[in-house]
Amino acid sequence: MLDEATTAAYLKRISADRPDRPDLAALRHLHERHVMSVPFESLDYHLGREIHYKDERIVDKIVHQRRGGACGETNSSFYFLLQALGFTVHVRHGRVWIDGRLRDPYNHLLVMAEIDGARWLVDVGFGKGSRYPILLDSPEAQDDPHGVFSVRKVDDRAHDILRDGKPQYRVHDDPTALSDFDQVIYWYRTSPDSMLLQNMFCSLPLDDGWVVLKDDVLTVTRGGDRTTEKLAGDAAVLAAYEKWFGITLEKRPAPSIYLRDSVRMAFEEN
Repeated sequence: MLDEATTAAYLKRISADRPDRPDLAALRHLHERHVMSVPFESLDYHLGREIHYKDERIVDKIVHQRRGGACGETNSSFYFLLQALGFTVHVRHGRVWIDGRLRDPYNHLLVMAEIDGARWLVDVGFGKGSRYPILLDSPEAQDDPHGVFSVRKVDDRAHDILRDGKPQYRVHDDPTALSDFDQVIYWYRTSPDSMLLQNMFCSLPLDDGWVVLKDDVLTVTRGGDRTTEKLAGDAAVLAAYEKWFGITLEKRPAPSIYLRDSVRMAFEEN
């Protein structure tokens, strides 16, 4: 359980107010502030660093190092914060829809919160996911600043989450421990087929759009306007990390050593 000082620092990190009680209004506020403050990024997978998600070391990364992470990092960290604030939360696993098919089990980590008998899907680590939590047991469309989200029941233990009618992932309502993701995290860190290794990215929503940095290509969307720029050199890339995501790095990340030579060469040629 996070101590009081760490909890206060976490709330400051995401510019969130401390809730008076663990109710839906508080969950919506905390979820929005986390999504808007903590980048979705894969940099540590390329930097060869250990990926923390089972203990408070991930909280240190997000709060004190002012970094982000992929789903296993951001959602587990948020899980620890919600626990400290008195929410009833459970870890759940999902399968991401990519190119019309479901990927392997346990390739997405997310959280479920129970409030007044209702189950809310808490996911602050899915790239272009929802800004607010999603009511799980509802057939109604749920409007969100990031799109229209809906839940499609697959069976008694699984639901598909859709954004603007397109399936994003399937969430399984099975008891899940953070340690259940050990093999998947290892695969993401070391397999040449890992999407996190094949894509060096950092993204963050804006009030009226989105900003994404993929290797050295910066794309900023505001309203209906979109600009894409190939950054010239390491200094420009490092400056973009700091300006748009608040991330300060000593050196520009290089493609992971685990990538196939053909993929690494494509990085270097772009």
